[in-house]
Amino acid sequence: MQPNENTGHARRWAILAVLVISLLVVVLDNTILNVALRTLADPVHGLGATQGELEWSINSYTLVFAGLLFTFGVWGDRAGRRRMLLIGLVLFGLASLLSAYAQSPVQLIAARALMGVGGAAIMPATLSIISNVFDPRERGRAIGIWAGAVGLAVAIGPVLGGLLLEHFWWGSVFLINVPVTVLGVILVALLVPESRDPSPGRVDVVGVMLSVVGLVSLTFGIIDGGEHGFGRPLVWATILGGLAVLAWFVAYERRSDHPSLDVRLFRVPRFAAPVAMIGLVFFAAMGVMFFSSFYLQLVRGYSPLQTGLLFLPFAVAQLVFAPRSATMVRRYGARAVSALGLVLTTVSLGAFAFVDAATPIWVVLVVFFLQGTGMANIMPPATESIMSALPREKAGVGSAVSNTIRQVAAALGVAVIGSVLAAGYRTGIAPAVADLPEGVRATAGESISGAYGVAGQLGPAAPQVISAADDAFVSAMHWSAVLAALVAAAGVAVALRWMPGRADAGAPAPVDEPELAGAP
Repeated sequence: MQPNENTGHARRWAILAVLVISLLVVVLDNTILNVALRTLADPVHGLGATQGELEWSINSYTLVFAGLLFTFGVWGDRAGRRRMLLIGLVLFGLASLLSAYAQSPVQLIAARALMGVGGAAIMPATLSIISNVFDPRERGRAIGIWAGAVGLAVAIGPVLGGLLLEHFWWGSVFLINVPVTVLGVILVALLVPESRDPSPGRVDVVGVMLSVVGLVSLTFGIIDGGEHGFGRPLVWATILGGLAVLAWFVAYERRSDHPSLDVRLFRVPRFAAPVAMIGLVFFAAMGVMFFSSFYLQLVRGYSPLQTGLLFLPFAVAQLVFAPRSATMVRRYGARAVSALGLVLTTVSLGAFAFVDAATPIWVVLVVFFLQGTGMANIMPPATESIMSALPREKAGVGSAVSNTIRQVAAALGVAVIGSVLAAGYRTGIAPAVADLPEGVRATAGESISGAYGVAGQLGPAAPQVISAADDAFVSAMHWSAVLAALVAAAGVAVALRWMPGRADAGAPAPVDEPELAGAP
C-alpha cells in the first residue's frame, strides 16, 4: 500500500449521505414535536393530553434513548453495525406509525419510548460506520458533515411540522418518518458494508437497568409533582427512590470491569467540566423550548406554521456560528469561547422573564437568535475539551458520555422546568376558576391548553377565564425562565473555573491518570 493511498471505502461519500438520512429522521422528529404540542393538547383536534402527558411524550423518547445508547453501541460492535442500523430504522419507522395513530396520550408515550429504542440503535451505528469507511485524513470532514445534519434538522423541523399541521391531522408529524425510514432501510441494505469490532466490549445489563429505572422514577416524581402537587407521599417516594437507584448505579459502575458509563472519567477536570457544561445548558434550554411553543401558539395566537417560522432565528444562528466556533477556539481558547456562549445563552433564557403578551415579536426573534448564537459556541469547545482530555482509544467513550448526559439533562430540564411552570400556573389561575363547575375547573386549572380547550363550554365567562389563563401562564413562565437562567449561569461558572484556556490548548491528554488509564 502506498503511503498516500486513501484507505476509505470506494462508496464512502454515498454511504455518508445514507447515514445523514438516518440521523435526520431521528433529530427531525424531536424538533417537529415542539410545534405539535399545543395540537396534541387539544381535546378536539388532538389527544387532549395534559401538560404532564406532553412532558412524558418528550421524555419517554429521551430517557430510553439515553439509557440504551451505550448498550446498543456495544451490541452493534458485536452483531454488526449495519445490522444494528437496519434494526434501528425499522423500529423507528414502526414506532412512528404507532405514534401517528395513537388513540390516547398513554399510547403515544409508549410509542415514543419505542422510537427511543430505534434512535438508540441508529445513533452509535452511524458514527461507527463513518469511522470504518473513511480514511483517517477524511474522517474529521465526514463527522463535521454528519454533525451539520443536526443543525439542518433543527432548522427545517419546526417549519415542516407547521406545514404538516396546517394541512393534515396531528399524526402526520410522525407519519412523515415512515417513508424516510423505508428509504433509509433500502439504501443501507444496498450501500453500507457490514463491519464489526474484532474485540467488542461486554454489555452492562445491570448498569443499563439501574440507570433507566432510576431516571424514570426520578422524572415521574418530578412531573407528577408538578402536575398534581408535591404534597403527596407517592411523589417523594418516587423522587427519593429514583435518586437512591441512581446512587446505586454510580456505585455499581465504579466497581464494574465493563461499565456502561465509566464514572471514573469524571475525575479528570478537562473531561468532567465540558460534560457538566453541556448538561447544564441543555437542561435549561430544553425546558425553555418546551414552554415557548405554548407561549407563541396560545398566548400570542400564532399558527403552528407561524410558530415554526418564528423558531428559525435560533436555527439560522446555529448554522452560521457553529462552523466558525472551532476557529474561535483556536484563536481565543475553549474557556473564553464557551463562557461567552454560556453568557449569551443565560441572557437569552433569562429574557423570557421579561416577555409578556404584549412584547413586540421582533424582541422574541432576537432572543431566539441570541440563544442559537450562544449554544453554537458551546458544543465545539466542549467537544474539543472532551476529546483532548482522553486517549485516542477512548474517543468513542467520550462522545457517548457527552450524548448521554445531553439527553438525560434535556429530559430532566423538561420535567423540572415544566413542573415549575405547572405549579406557577395552577397558583395563578386558581382564583379565576374557583366558581366554575368541577370538571371544567379541574381542566382549566391544570394547564393553559386545558383552559383554551374548555373555553367553548364557558359561555360569557370565556374571555375572562382565557385572560386569566394567559396572565397565569406568563407569570409562571417568568419564574421558569429565572430558574433556567440560573442553571445556565452555573455553566458559566464551570467554564471559567475548569475549561482549558488558550495556553492549555496543546496540553497532552492525561493518559497517566490512574483512574483513566486503568479504565476498561
